[in-house]
Amino acid sequence: MPATNTSTAYGGIARSLHWLTALLILSAIGLGLYAESLPYDSSAALAQKAQIFSLHKTIGIAAFFVAAARILWALSQPRPAPLHPDRRLETLAAETVHWALYISMLAVPLSGWVHHAAVDGFAPILWPFGQNLPLVPKSEALAAGATTLHWLFGKLLIGSILLHVAGALKHALIDRDGTLARMTKGTPSGGRAHHPRGPIFAALALYAAGTATALSLTAAPTPSPAPQAVAETPAPTTPATGGNWQVVNGTLGFSVKQMGADVAGSFPDWQAEITFAESPTDGLHGRVRVTIDTTSLTLGAVTDQAKEAEFFDVAQHKQAVFEAEILPAAAGATGYVAQGSLTLRGVTVPLSLPFTLDLQGDSATMQGSATLDRRDFGMGASYSDESSVGFGVTVTVTLTATRKG
Repeated sequence: MPATNTSTAYGGIARSLHWLTALLILSAIGLGLYAESLPYDSSAALAQKAQIFSLHKTIGIAAFFVAAARILWALSQPRPAPLHPDRRLETLAAETVHWALYISMLAVPLSGWVHHAAVDGFAPILWPFGQNLPLVPKSEALAAGATTLHWLFGKLLIGSILLHVAGALKHALIDRDGTLARMTKGTPSGGRAHHPRGPIFAALALYAAGTATALSLTAAPTPSPAPQAVAETPAPTTPATGGNWQVVNGTLGFSVKQMGADVAGSFPDWQAEITFAESPTDGLHGRVRVTIDTTSLTLGAVTDQAKEAEFFDVAQHKQAVFEAEILPAAAGATGYVAQGSLTLRGVTVPLSLPFTLDLQGDSATMQGSATLDRRDFGMGASYSDESSVGFGVTVTVTLTATRKG
């Protein structure tokens, strides 16, 4: 059996790529629909959901590369002619569906891959090449747009598959011709090939219209590359009135392991009242009070889940407060330490935050980090082991402030 195509038959390479692509795509669709239906109300349930989604993503990426190889091979080969060229509308429809399938086989996994790369978190791709994509920044807006496109393209893919299968069954059961046998057995059938270009443009127009509609619904702005996992944002929405230093900008971020991978989150909306003096009085450099709007929480692909009662419970606890005295660092260490307590979810826990401070006249740049245990605040009670959600949460703070008056 020849490996290459002819004007009357598909060769062995084309047929192998066709059926491998079909197997991968159908598997990815089935796993995606199944994963969506699974609950995540316990550690075991979340672990199972993540594993199924990881398989879905991994098979989807494999389908993308196999489909790309199939398309490149098809473009380099002659395509067998339609067996009924006199049926012009039927031939036009079949060719349009064929090109819609080609576009879908690339667009569906690629849009899902962009969403995966744009956010940290849930369900890693099971391969050793990392989870990011070149030129794809971490961006909630980009992720939202990619999600909408993935959903839309997925529906177009399923519709194209159903029409393609229906056409194949019609040829086999009603027309009783050799169309299906050319792809299953490589049986030659038909005459001189002629494939109009109209169906290509029709399929492209369909996808262009769908893309424009989806993007208009999400209204996703063009993202700008972010050099850090947590982008810098203006710290206080409303400037704090207390203290003798005013925060100009900064970030309040955190990271936690989910399914063994680090997931970065942040609280874009917070205020800080800072009283600080370079020379200590009775060993005290000053005080700080930070008020955090927990409803502003972002945590990659699991933001909504993190806001629920199991974790931050933002509906009942819309604020968290950190109050501390600013002390010199311990002997032998550099910098300072904010020694106090954090009130979160109605629970107050002692917290020491070591930090460094770069003072340049009336401007100061601060960097600090500390590690908390989510269990101390009653978070994730049903996630009793670290296989799904880690116990340790690393909090990082960076800010720039100017001296008042």
